Amino acid sequence: MLSRIVVGTDGSETAAEAVRHARDLAKAAGAALDIVSAYEAREPHDSATAYDPTVEEGPETEGLPADVPRAVGPRVNVTMILDAAAAEAAADGIEDTTTHPREGDPAEAIIAVAEETGADVIVVGNKGMTGAQRFLLGSVPDKITHHAPCSVYVVRTTS
Repeated sequence: MLSRIVVGTDGSETAAEAVRHARDLAKAAGAALDIVSAYEAREPHDSATAYDPTVEEGPETEGLPADVPRAVGPRVNVTMILDAAAAEAAADGIEDTTTHPREGDPAEAIIAVAEETGADVIVVGNKGMTGAQRFLLGSVPDKITHHAPCSVYVVRTTS
């Protein structure tokens, strides 16, 4: 019996496929869904570069006029991704959905949330697990399958 499912997302198409599978499982089992997204904290540069840690160029800032302040940082970007995923879960009728923005390594963040919530299963996409690279790069799905505190459901998200 599944009562709590954890899934990670970075907003990519392959992650969206894993989240879709997690929603399907949660809906079928009547389980709670925990959605995790990790971000890296930015290190300040020297004062000559006028670094602003809240500013991030990305899809959220494309097309904005030059005079519009850009205050979309890594944490804000992750929150937007999580809010969108939670809205899709709500639209699917999943009532118990919690989002977890975490600073740090994505695999470690997903594993930590699974431990903290007592998850029954972690849903993860297979992206990054093909070929010899999986042994060299320490991909997110590879780390999770080796260190998860619960079962892991690997979704085929790549061909």
